[in-house]
Amino acid sequence: MVSGTKIAQEIASSRSEVWRLIQQLRGLGVDVAGQPASGYRLRTVSDLLLPEVLRSLVRGTVFDANLQHFFKIGSTNTAAMAAAADGAPEGTVFLAEEQTAGRGRGANSWQSPRSTGIYCSAILRPALPPSEVLVLSLAAGLAVLSAIQHVDARVRLDLKWPNDVLIAGKKVCGILTEMNAEATRVRYLVVGIGINVNQSSFPKDLPATSLRLATGSEWSRVELAAALLKSLDREYRSLVEGRGARESILRRFAENSSWVQGKEVRIEENGSLFEGTTAGLDPRGFLLARNAEGMRTVLSGTIRER
Repeated sequence: MVSGTKIAQEIASSRSEVWRLIQQLRGLGVDVAGQPASGYRLRTVSDLLLPEVLRSLVRGTVFDANLQHFFKIGSTNTAAMAAAADGAPEGTVFLAEEQTAGRGRGANSWQSPRSTGIYCSAILRPALPPSEVLVLSLAAGLAVLSAIQHVDARVRLDLKWPNDVLIAGKKVCGILTEMNAEATRVRYLVVGIGINVNQSSFPKDLPATSLRLATGSEWSRVELAAALLKSLDREYRSLVEGRGARESILRRFAENSSWVQGKEVRIEENGSLFEGTTAGLDPRGFLLARNAEGMRTVLSGTIRER
């Protein structure tokens, strides 16, 4: 137990301000016991994605110097895109405990309840043409897979092209990559990753799951977030620095996906409907699908299993 007077002295403030701040922390879900007369005690170490905690765990990565944490934000991707436009350096990461306007691909929203998932957006400035950004999105999926299996190798994951990670057919992670580019070069891009970690339930009409539901146990979001940023750093450095990285990413994505080859699918793209069987990835990372009319290259759109 630490007295309100001592805390006030250490932060050069008043006891009434300490009380106000304690109430604010409690409102954000931090478990603080006590009252002004007796002092305060942190009951448990909160599983908050604080830069002070994460920085030492991701030291040596492109992300270790510019971690930004928010208890509540509209969308980490929206904030990161605005910061990138204003010149924020590569490796800046936006982490949120809660999003009020989380976004997925297209017009889809992303459910972001407080302190149960990882809501993370990273700014990158690769010396790559825009045509390579899809491969980077696929690499982000591999980074998620690697991070989850680093924490628990028993979790069986499935990569759905281009930006979902599934467990038993239900979404556990979504990836949203946005960029600002010229014709021949990327100015900046943001890789947004949302992982369902400790949610205990979802609406019945939402085909989603969490790591907690899949494994039956609570996960450390700090441990998983650190593993994620380290995995993403490895994939990113390999792509921008290493020869043959693109081919490795496409091969590994296909090896870890039941959707890339031989899946009967229905594809909605630009207002048209195509039904066929997936037939691998082309050299750029786009999905190939075949039916009686021939082969089709899927550039975007919504893919569902038939």
